[in-house]
Amino acid sequence: MESARGGGRKFSFEFYPPKTAEGAAKLQDTVKQLGQLHPDFFSVTYGAGGSTREGTLSTVLRIREAGHAAAPHVSCVASTRAGLEEVIDQYKAHGIRHIVALRGDMPSGLAAAGDFRYASELVHFIRSRTGDWFHIEVAAYPEYHPQARRPQQDLAAFKAKIDAGANAAITQYFYNPDSYFHFVEQAEALGIHVPIVPGIMPINNFSQLARFSDACGAEIPRWMRLKLEGFGDDTASIKAFGLDVVTQLCDRLLEGGAPGLHVYTMNQAGPTSTLFQRLGL
Repeated sequence: MESARGGGRKFSFEFYPPKTAEGAAKLQDTVKQLGQLHPDFFSVTYGAGGSTREGTLSTVLRIREAGHAAAPHVSCVASTRAGLEEVIDQYKAHGIRHIVALRGDMPSGLAAAGDFRYASELVHFIRSRTGDWFHIEVAAYPEYHPQARRPQQDLAAFKAKIDAGANAAITQYFYNPDSYFHFVEQAEALGIHVPIVPGIMPINNFSQLARFSDACGAEIPRWMRLKLEGFGDDTASIKAFGLDVVTQLCDRLLEGGAPGLHVYTMNQAGPTSTLFQRLGL
């Protein structure tokens, strides 16, 4: 599918399944608003250990009812083969043809890893069960996965996912464009030629961003962190500075040949809409 903006670039937005009726109503408005930007697809997260599985499917179906393409996330950690067969078959039965396959997070308090340890095993499993039915996206880590002992180990894990049959990748968010370009170069040197789409996290709430970043290994550069800390509780300044930084990041990525952008919306329309306005998209 060619992007409406030409050049074959893909733009997508990520949501998480709402937990309340109020959240569901708000998400409906968000889908309506962001749908006006004509994304190539919306993706919907799956929760640790598949904890939002039903919510993921119902959110995807609601997005499709609104006339947009949607891709559910599937994670394999703490899941059984039988449980994943059921999920994959359910998605196929609903005519869903696009999936984001991830290792995922272990639910807190759970020790057993389930039948699959790595996302590459999940991709292989989906391909062996459904052939070419699904377009499969996987995750990539320009600043390397927090659990990887060495960069080479992380690149090998990424290559294993592509070799297992993934069509494209979406990265963890980052604020240093050089880390992305370096990662893409290294992947190409290993013979990986699928689109690697940068994941983008708008900046609205610094304490939340710092918490996320510490947990997932995404670096907030020191100059940015100090500047954001310096704004204290001045939300307007945090948002204005954040918008400037993220707009410049996206500009640089697109100018440098990135195949699109995948925005982690946090179920809010405003920041993403403003960003796309600023980017002229």
